[in-house]
Amino acid sequence: MVDLAVIGVGLAVFYGVISIARTWFNPVILEAHISLSPVALPIYAGYSLLRIVVAYVFSLTFAVAYGYIAAYNKKAERIMIPALDILQSIPVLSFLPGVMLAMAALFPRQQLGLELGSILLIFTGQAWNIAFSFYSSLKSIPRDLKEAALINRFSGWQRFIELELPYSAIGLVWNSMMSVAGGWFFLMVCEMFQVGQLQVRLPGLGSYLQTAANAGDTGAILWGLGAMIAVIVLLDQVVWRPVTVWANKFKFEETESASVAESALLNLLRRSAAIAYCQSKAIAPAAERVRRFFLLPGDLLERPREPGPAKKWIERGIAVLVLAAALYGVLKAAHMVSGLASDEIHQIANGTLATFLRVAAALVIGAAWAIPVGVWIGFNPRLARIAQPLAQIAASIPATGLFPVVLLILINAGMIGAEGKLGIASLLLMLLGTQWYILFNDYRNGNGRRRRMERQHRSRIRGVSRKSAPDHRARGDNRRCFGEFPAAVVGDHRDGGNGRDGKPIGMAAPISPRRDEIQVGSLIPM
Repeated sequence: MVDLAVIGVGLAVFYGVISIARTWFNPVILEAHISLSPVALPIYAGYSLLRIVVAYVFSLTFAVAYGYIAAYNKKAERIMIPALDILQSIPVLSFLPGVMLAMAALFPRQQLGLELGSILLIFTGQAWNIAFSFYSSLKSIPRDLKEAALINRFSGWQRFIELELPYSAIGLVWNSMMSVAGGWFFLMVCEMFQVGQLQVRLPGLGSYLQTAANAGDTGAILWGLGAMIAVIVLLDQVVWRPVTVWANKFKFEETESASVAESALLNLLRRSAAIAYCQSKAIAPAAERVRRFFLLPGDLLERPREPGPAKKWIERGIAVLVLAAALYGVLKAAHMVSGLASDEIHQIANGTLATFLRVAAALVIGAAWAIPVGVWIGFNPRLARIAQPLAQIAASIPATGLFPVVLLILINAGMIGAEGKLGIASLLLMLLGTQWYILFNDYRNGNGRRRRMERQHRSRIRGVSRKSAPDHRARGDNRRCFGEFPAAVVGDHRDGGNGRDGKPIGMAAPISPRRDEIQVGSLIPM
């Protein structure tokens, strides 16, 4: 029965992917008809899910390559890491014109151009977080593991497969969960948007929610949010839960944890004879052939690597091109600024300051509750089994899908004036797109510290009496407080980018013909 279920699900998924992908090669349709009937939600969910999966594959490939180069190339690291920080702070809508124009030029008559454009927009909301995670994992590999790989004469491929990738697995899994949640969060913007005078609408959950919001159909909005939550819960139980349990075998620990997470689906798959047969007859032989292909001869392993003159000139040429591009960008920006009137410059300066203050305030408010709650969840395994999927669902729900409900509440509460200016109420809308990275990072760090404290307690020397033993409970609060500082910094760093990323959406909520006039977010055209 297990094998029949696995084969049946596999064939159904394969058929669904092929059926949806075939529509990508049809003639281009700029404005697809979106039915607000709940019956259409399953096919729309399939469209959106396929886009997010393809975008995640692109994001993971980019993140591994980018993080690897930045971690092992000192010269490139000085440019790539600041550039990554800038890229993760750029709003998704800022990539919209360039991405869509490029895809329309490559595929002018096929739907594939619009689909790839939407996928790349989702990619811009996923890739940066995974790249930061992989880079930081590579930089934190212990020296003794690196020396062991050197003593065993690992090739670059062996070191990547058997050391670097396993050591980074847990971080990649957790950050992948948040990155996919970010893809769902910006789904409405990536499936229904405007480029110049062209209105683009692709079939999917995002365009369904956007169409329902524009029509003021509260029932359709609730149906769309329900379908999205159902897909997210299904992904959590079918994909992320088994992958998280599987990744636990890569923990770098000297002793076994007291509590071991389990997945019923993973246990079921491990008992499948069909999967075991494919593993032994196809996957394992192919992996062995790839490993042998990348093995280096002994003389190459012993030979020290010295950069040749050609490599040095290539690096210098790349550096010159980068500097020339940067200088060109500075000159173009200066030329554009010189053409602005003093009132426009004053407006941009005020908008920049207002944006900074709002993002900073949103980070402070988010950290005020996310840090203690994340620590509390991390130190309570039973609570984590319930709270972690709920937090993932909350992080995945598009803020724009909740805007109509939130705005009605704010208007009734008198927090939005008659002119339509949000003011302080904009912080509430921004918090819908921030705070989750802080919560997830502090939960993960708190969970790791709990396991380390349990191992220290179990490995305590038996000869030490209770009176002379250190008081772990007395110092527990300080440990938890200062131990969460790195995770809080990482979460604030990523959340700052997410806050700026959601700024154009949060600050241009369509509550009246007028829009807030003193923030950078609202200056970006919707």
